[in-house]
Amino acid sequence: MRQIRVAVIGAGPAGIYAADILTKEYERAKVDVFDRLPAPYGLVRYGVAPDHPRIKEIIKALRRVLSHNDIRFIGNVHYGSDIKLSDLRHFYDAVIFSTGARADRPLDLPGIDLPGNYGAADFVSWYDGHPDVPRDWPLTAKTVAVLGAGNVALDIARVLAKPADEQLTTEIADNVYRGLAANQATDVHVFARRGPAQIKFTPLEFRELSHSPSVDVIVHPEGFEIDEASQQAINTSKSTKLVVDTMMRYLDREPTGAPHRIHLHLCQSPVAVLGNGRVEGLRTERTELIGDGTVRGTGEFTDWPVDAVYRAVGYLSSHLADLPFDHHAGVVPHDKGRVLDIDGVPISDAYVTGWIKRGPIGLIGHTKSDAAETVASLLADLPGLTPPETSDPDAVLDHLAGNGIDFTTWREWERLDAHEITLGGHRGRERMKVVSRDEMIRAGRA
Repeated sequence: MRQIRVAVIGAGPAGIYAADILTKEYERAKVDVFDRLPAPYGLVRYGVAPDHPRIKEIIKALRRVLSHNDIRFIGNVHYGSDIKLSDLRHFYDAVIFSTGARADRPLDLPGIDLPGNYGAADFVSWYDGHPDVPRDWPLTAKTVAVLGAGNVALDIARVLAKPADEQLTTEIADNVYRGLAANQATDVHVFARRGPAQIKFTPLEFRELSHSPSVDVIVHPEGFEIDEASQQAINTSKSTKLVVDTMMRYLDREPTGAPHRIHLHLCQSPVAVLGNGRVEGLRTERTELIGDGTVRGTGEFTDWPVDAVYRAVGYLSSHLADLPFDHHAGVVPHDKGRVLDIDGVPISDAYVTGWIKRGPIGLIGHTKSDAAETVASLLADLPGLTPPETSDPDAVLDHLAGNGIDFTTWREWERLDAHEITLGGHRGRERMKVVSRDEMIRAGRA
């Protein structure tokens, strides 16, 4: 059993699970986990709404993995510009790409480019304190439309509807609090193309929608259809049943007169964003279920007066340098995690896992099994992999430093982590997130 060195590009759950499984399955494996940000954890840190501390419990498990002696975190390194695939091959036996999906999937609607249209990924990055997005967000709209029927749509609706002071128990940064404190939204309308049994909310997130005393959740009865296929989905899926049961409770509940409202509209498909110079409304078409979980338009249209539109219709991965890319599916072509070239032939020593492999679907359990499949392929290929030119683990660090790359380390992340906890403690909170990339690096080296 020879020693192997593997680079993982992306320090979110997918990459960290791959590193964990590999070091457990192959005792002589050493793994360097790279990320373009100075901090690890990917979308768990920068994609989960800050008022979901229970979901962020996953960080504790990810931290244990990255603390392992055989795994090393190297942050603030951007693949494709700071380091290339040819560089990585010089230092590693194989490379696993787990860069996830950071961009918004486009939505082709008339008027979608009007000012007042926003992508979910950009807004989530703002309220999660991502260092690479603007510090301010325009929150002047009083009536907002959110397009989508997944958890990201719920997060956006909840963050827009919940008063800023109720979010001070979370890790939101000062600039985010100031932005939310100036938020003028009173009504947030969430539009779903299909019916209650086809909604992609998770039960916990859907129940939490009403936990704020300042927010009424209103499910509009129009479009609340349960056909035979829907009933079968309810009968065979506990999650679907819980979501529909919660929706029925919302449907039967009388509004309390709370100052903010989240409206859920079912079987309404967006067809155009309206406005003259900026967003002034949304046009939807009423849909109907056709028995197989899908819907068709009825030709009945409604114009909704709204001041802003947020698109939460899915994330999309970005093309990675030196790798093939399926632009339609938004993934790297692969066979059980082995990257395939344009002729369908595996590219030696290159692998993928997570959303860049399968698309932005699935929960943590899917991510683990996905990583296990990729690691199994890598280990099966090991006899044919070419050993790197150098086995010195510090050679890659010397290479980065020699090129002027200001990379960060696990020790520096631990200092930044402690710094954020201290900042929060001064204000009676568990943590307050540092936003500026330069400030993150300085705190890690203090």
